[in-house]
Amino acid sequence: MSVNLSTRRQSSEASITTNDRRQEESNRANEPIIEMRRIIKTFQTPAGEFDALKGVDADFYPGEFVSVVGRSGSGKSTLVNMITGIDRPTSGTVKIADTYVHDLTEGDMARWRGRHLGIVFQFYQLLPMLSLVENVMLPMDISDVYSPAEREERALELLRLVGLEDEADKLPSAVSGGQQQSVAIARALANDPPIIVADEPTGNLDSHAAAAVFDLFAELVARGKTILVVTHDLSLAQRTTRILHIADGEIVKN
Repeated sequence: MSVNLSTRRQSSEASITTNDRRQEESNRANEPIIEMRRIIKTFQTPAGEFDALKGVDADFYPGEFVSVVGRSGSGKSTLVNMITGIDRPTSGTVKIADTYVHDLTEGDMARWRGRHLGIVFQFYQLLPMLSLVENVMLPMDISDVYSPAEREERALELLRLVGLEDEADKLPSAVSGGQQQSVAIARALANDPPIIVADEPTGNLDSHAAAAVFDLFAELVARGKTILVVTHDLSLAQRTTRILHIADGEIVKN
C-alpha cells in the first residue's frame, strides 16, 4: 500500500499551525490588556500635597468584568482616570495592550482613546441639542474609524442593542435617565473599542434602571469586551467577575 508522504506532511504542518495559533490566542487571553505599575498620583491642595494613589499595581484581562469599590475619596475615580488618560500619574506606568498611554501627547492621547476606549460617565454627558442617534454618531465623526456612509446605520444598530432604536430621533431631554445612560453606553461602543470604563454609571438611576445597565454590561462582556465599573453599590458589584477594593489610595483586596 502506497502512502502519500507529502500529503501527510502537509496535514501535519497544518495541524501544527492550527495548534500554534490556538496557543497564541490562549497566551494573549492570559496576558493583561491593562497593566498598572507603581502608580502614584499626588494632588496639590490648599492644605498641601494629597496622595490619591499610593503605588498601585493592578492587572485587567481580556473579557473581564471588574468592579472598583471603596468609600468616597478612596481613589476609585482617580484609578480609572489613569486608565482613560483623563488624568496622568505623578509616577508609574499604565500600559494598555502595547501602548504606554501616558507617553502620548494630549492630541495623540485623544485619538488613541477614541479608538481603544469607551467611557461612560455618571451624568451621561449627552449633548442636549443633538438627537440620540447623533450623540451616538459623534465619536465616529471625531475618530474617523467608520466611513461617513456607515455611521448612521451603525449608530442605529447600537441603539437597537440598547433597546432605543425607536427613540433615535428624540433629544436626550425627551427620554428617561436610564435611557440616557443606555444611549451613553451605545455612544461608548461607537468605535467598537475593546475596553469600556464606566465611572459610577448607575449613581443617578433607580434600582431597576441600574440593574438594566448591568445586564447590558454583562451582555457586552459575553461579546468579548473588557469592562471596568466604579460603583458604590455592593449588590451591583457582586454581579461582576472580580471586585477590586481600594482604600486610602491602596488596593486592599483584589
